[in-house]
Amino acid sequence: MHSLRRTLIWSSIFSVAMGYLEAAVVIYLRRLYYPDGFAFPLVPITPDIGMIEFLREAATIIMLLGIAVIAGRNTAQRFALFIFCFAVWDIFYYVFLKVFDGWPASLLTWDILFIIPVPWVGPVLAPCLVSLTMIVLTLVIIFAAEKDQHVRIGWLSWVLIIIGALDIILSFTIDYYSYVTANGHSAWKPTDDLGLFYDIAHYVPQSFDWRIFLLGEFLILGAIVNIFIQIRKDHPSKAGNRVTAISLG
Repeated sequence: MHSLRRTLIWSSIFSVAMGYLEAAVVIYLRRLYYPDGFAFPLVPITPDIGMIEFLREAATIIMLLGIAVIAGRNTAQRFALFIFCFAVWDIFYYVFLKVFDGWPASLLTWDILFIIPVPWVGPVLAPCLVSLTMIVLTLVIIFAAEKDQHVRIGWLSWVLIIIGALDIILSFTIDYYSYVTANGHSAWKPTDDLGLFYDIAHYVPQSFDWRIFLLGEFLILGAIVNIFIQIRKDHPSKAGNRVTAISLG
């Protein structure tokens, strides 16, 4: 019990520190490319710096995955710790940006969220909601494990999580795809001769499809409820009658 709780605490500390590091890097970049303050349209970045930025984001995911693989004792815990670390990192990234750079002005301020495999854009509120949902999912799994309860993530929950995640990704990328296709561009790739953001140098986001996003959120919340119900079903409240381990099934 105490080992799992300690793992969660240190994973949180690691993720907060990563959030600070990510915010620091972004502040440096914004000082260089947006001396008057960050705003759309995005400033084009040369191919070499674009590749570095692409690999930096990939390295961030590898680091978060790495700490989850090291800290988790089985597949379910590793999955839970990965999404937990990702969520804490993302939330504190925005916290530190606000503290040290005074940005964003509000939770509805538009941001470039990710560039793998294509640029993701959306209001800051959207990734924060996703992160909170990830934390809830993690806590359901982790606290069940702390009570020595077997957690079974069934096929229905997995389907809801996967479809929900795809819906959310679509909500972040559909506006970009609409812009590049309407203007005869192709999505940027690391091997392109032109630098990052050249294809959307005049792109200013106009609207975010909250319907697609909220559909994805509700599907994932449905998966969380289903997992919780399954835990209660598999482990009726009986003192001293616990099933050990946590696994996928």
